[in-house]
Amino acid sequence: MSVKTIFVLSSVIAILLILSLSFISPYFLIAFIVVGPIIGVGVVDMLQKRQTIRRNFPVIGNFRYLLEAVRPEIMQYFVETDTEGKPINRLFRSVIYQRAKKQTSTSPFGTQWDVYRPGYEWIEHSIYAADPKDLEQEQRVLVGGNDCLKPYLASRLNISGMSFGSLSKNAVLAMNAGARMGGFAQNTGEGGISPYHLEPGGDLIWQIGTGYFGCRTEEGEFSPERFQQKATLDNVKMIEIKISQGAKPGHGGILPASKNTEEIAAIRHVKPHTTVDSPPSHSTFNSGVGLMRFVKQLRDLSGGKPVGFKICIGKKAEFIEICEAMISTGIKPDFIAIDGGEGGTGAAPIEFADSIGMPLRDGLSFAVDTLRGYDLKKDIRVIASGKVFNGFHIARLIAIGADMVNVARAMMLATGCIQALQCNLNTCPTGVATQDERLIKGLNVQDKSHRVANFHEATIKSFIELIAASGVHSADELQREHIFRRVGATKVMKYSDIYPEVAVGEYLKSGPPEAPSIHETIY
Repeated sequence: MSVKTIFVLSSVIAILLILSLSFISPYFLIAFIVVGPIIGVGVVDMLQKRQTIRRNFPVIGNFRYLLEAVRPEIMQYFVETDTEGKPINRLFRSVIYQRAKKQTSTSPFGTQWDVYRPGYEWIEHSIYAADPKDLEQEQRVLVGGNDCLKPYLASRLNISGMSFGSLSKNAVLAMNAGARMGGFAQNTGEGGISPYHLEPGGDLIWQIGTGYFGCRTEEGEFSPERFQQKATLDNVKMIEIKISQGAKPGHGGILPASKNTEEIAAIRHVKPHTTVDSPPSHSTFNSGVGLMRFVKQLRDLSGGKPVGFKICIGKKAEFIEICEAMISTGIKPDFIAIDGGEGGTGAAPIEFADSIGMPLRDGLSFAVDTLRGYDLKKDIRVIASGKVFNGFHIARLIAIGADMVNVARAMMLATGCIQALQCNLNTCPTGVATQDERLIKGLNVQDKSHRVANFHEATIKSFIELIAASGVHSADELQREHIFRRVGATKVMKYSDIYPEVAVGEYLKSGPPEAPSIHETIY
């Protein structure tokens, strides 16, 4: 006899028995009230045809889906070790929370990392360590080339691009207020400049994406007039052209009609309550020369503010083409932000998140070496954007050749994110990545803004102390040879061996290792 047949017979007998006995005692009626819903669930399970487990195993089959629903929480709080959690382990999450709250972030009883596992990294120290007080000026770097009229003295650590719409208004307010208190900048993301980016008065890096949100025509083309209106705002310190991001390079975005509120539509200059597409590439240019002309146009319209672009390295020949366009046109961006394939986003196709885009350190070393090969690095600041949670993470990126670092997920954690992994569902329980007003109200802007500023201050301090311990007297002295990685049980390599540097001007003499494929159409 099948499980289904047994359930039906037992259910019918139970109902008849309880109903007949309910006339004798009211307790049997109470029993029916308790048992009835269970029987009802079983009947629904047997009649539905979408889930085989529930159909074959009524009632008890539901426990499989219940346990699956709470699996992420069980893994995070009871199963994962401090070093195993994904995408950010508990050790890193804890240090961010501790520094944001100004709690003790020292480590008792030694490191929890297996220092003999392949992949373990460290920075060499010197017995002639420098005094961290002598390196305080290394907290900032000047961004702006020869053609920049309004260079920006930027922090080494800033907030990476996250749009209002993906972040709640309270999260944006908290981050910008924290940036103002800490003297660093917030990247707006490609969603445009919202009132919440402007209200606290913090410095902004305005990101211009393929949808040209905030500076577009009704047809979705770039609008110089609308761009100039916002680019000349005092809060806007730098402008970043987003070519691609690490989480989903080469993939456009979609703003669903349900999320396209009157407020968001007004900020982005789109029609409200309609589905809006972000193309996978820009319509304003389709070549390195076109990109450089766009850089110059934005710099002129902004009154001479630093202009650069953000890119996740894909085809190396395309980046080489951009560098050759800098030489042929004489136009250079003030900065280039390199994003890694491990970059995060609220929602990305799984294949794009897992299997496309060069990882940050590989992409960064290639970009820096290409700039060095064309003797361009001296004129362009390089920003590394990726997983950065502590001072060592900053140091190893600067050792490769970055001048500054942008972070997103660490700032989300400092704002209260608990890595619930619900960014794409509009159900973020901490009010960080949601537009649900009920959840947003729980995020206290004043408290979280101080936490953002605290995390930034403590992380920069740890970076300065770390490079001082290595014996250098300037961040520019930090080289690839200072960072070590274990690549085997008994083999250790320097970054300078893993990522060998290209000599300055080498490509101008012998040409690049990969010849670029120049597009015929240039505009």
